[in-house]
Amino acid sequence: MDLELETTFLEGVERNKQKILRICSVYARDDEDKKDLFQEILINIWKAMPSFKAKSSLDTWMYRITLNICLSTQTKLTKKKKHFVNMDSITLSRYEEPPITKEESQRLIFLRSCIKMMNEADKGMITLYLEELAYKEIADVTGLTENHVAVRIMRIKKKLLNCINERS
Repeated sequence: MDLELETTFLEGVERNKQKILRICSVYARDDEDKKDLFQEILINIWKAMPSFKAKSSLDTWMYRITLNICLSTQTKLTKKKKHFVNMDSITLSRYEEPPITKEESQRLIFLRSCIKMMNEADKGMITLYLEELAYKEIADVTGLTENHVAVRIMRIKKKLLNCINERS
């Protein structure tokens, strides 16, 4: 950019700085937002300087850019807010497992301790199986064939049965 354009930019910003900041404050949530918005506006004015045709005054042109940036930023924020949920307003009910007998509880403890002793691949596969995923779904998750999953699940079940019987 030439020196004349740079001088025009700097003089225009200096002349309109307070007005631009006041416009920003209407659209900003806080002082940091206002500073970010002001910076975004200056960048856009600077980039657009070569296209300024003097059809209106420089000041009017700068306000148009300022307002357009404020409005587009506001629109982006509104769209982002639609994708987020304020978790402060949500209360989750306490999850409670269905009641089980003392014997079932003991077997569950044995099962979990046996699963924890397995290698990572077997742990993952048996966990998916216990979550009632079909062999095809487990195959999709693990990248194995459905037949391979069936064979491995059968072997894992035998290991678990042996482990549980040893512990009880």
